Amino acid sequence: MRRGRILGSVAGALGIAAAGTAVGVVRQQRQIGRRAGEDIPFGTLRSPEVTVVAEDGVRLYVEVDEVGAAPATAPAGPLERLLRRTKDDALPVTVVFVHGFCLNLDCWHFQRAAYRGLVRTVYYDQRSHGRSGNSGRTHSTIEQLGRDLKDVIEAVVPDGPIVLVGHSMGGMSIVALAEQFPELIGTRVVGAGLVSTTAGGLDPSRILLPMLPARLTGPFAMGAVRTLHLGHRAVDVLRKAGSSIATVATDRFAFGGPVPRGYVEFVDEMLGATPFEVVADFFPHFASLDKFDHVESLGRIPTSIICGTNDKITSIGHSRKLHSRIADSRLLECEGAGHMVIMERHELVNAELDQLITAATARAATR
Repeated sequence: MRRGRILGSVAGALGIAAAGTAVGVVRQQRQIGRRAGEDIPFGTLRSPEVTVVAEDGVRLYVEVDEVGAAPATAPAGPLERLLRRTKDDALPVTVVFVHGFCLNLDCWHFQRAAYRGLVRTVYYDQRSHGRSGNSGRTHSTIEQLGRDLKDVIEAVVPDGPIVLVGHSMGGMSIVALAEQFPELIGTRVVGAGLVSTTAGGLDPSRILLPMLPARLTGPFAMGAVRTLHLGHRAVDVLRKAGSSIATVATDRFAFGGPVPRGYVEFVDEMLGATPFEVVADFFPHFASLDKFDHVESLGRIPTSIICGTNDKITSIGHSRKLHSRIADSRLLECEGAGHMVIMERHELVNAELDQLITAATARAATR
């Protein structure tokens, strides 16, 4: 098993990490002179809506970025042949991104900007989040999220190899898929990225901290879930009334260090757009999550585990435990970064995903 720590302050780390990968070289050639996503307003990267109906009738909002959907200036050659389909090649890898709790698909802004038009990618809002339908309390479970992921795969990636990348609750969705549909691992699913996530042992009160007014954190974190659910409308009112306090909480708990104010405001908008009823519906399932016995199957495929060392929601210990349970996995520890490492250290995260996508693509080509 390999374990590596990359310091976020080392300017050359990205080039070193990505230089040996096909995806990294092509992506960097395309982006010379600019940093992917920095010049694009948050929430403006769009593709036509695709609706996927989950097994219980909930409508899931999905967007697919096809290869060639955005201009790519890198020269064609052997590197791009590894990523793109030709008449003699198998279907290229599709990367499915699964967002975290109380966020939506737009949280992948920097990853979407980096891979747009270069790799076929899928983004969707998990049930009760973003533009997807509300499932209600009964189906607000991690197991259901795993089944939703399978429904999305069947609808928009019916053929070809798949890399799954999940952040926070999105990583739990991937683990739930592996638990319920282990036959997909190594056949359809040829790579996995687990970012700022866990398979169990989570203190759920940490999840509430960025989403409650400061004076309510203690009582609501320690109170019964039934109280949370019954009081969700009052909490929503207080969250809106105390927006400045909420923004401070978001900065403190989502990021590990100073970031542009726009990052904080963007994450705060996503958190604030999620009704507290949804928080209450999912809350008990974080406390009971215990799926570490089901992650070993990911050792059959290239797997990258990424986390910030200053993550206050899913602390670095969770990623280290995943790394210890998944054979031959890679562990990237982003020094000083917080839970939203996909934004705070997006260049390092993307470099690791370059490695993952390239390894998974090579694996798929040899099958």
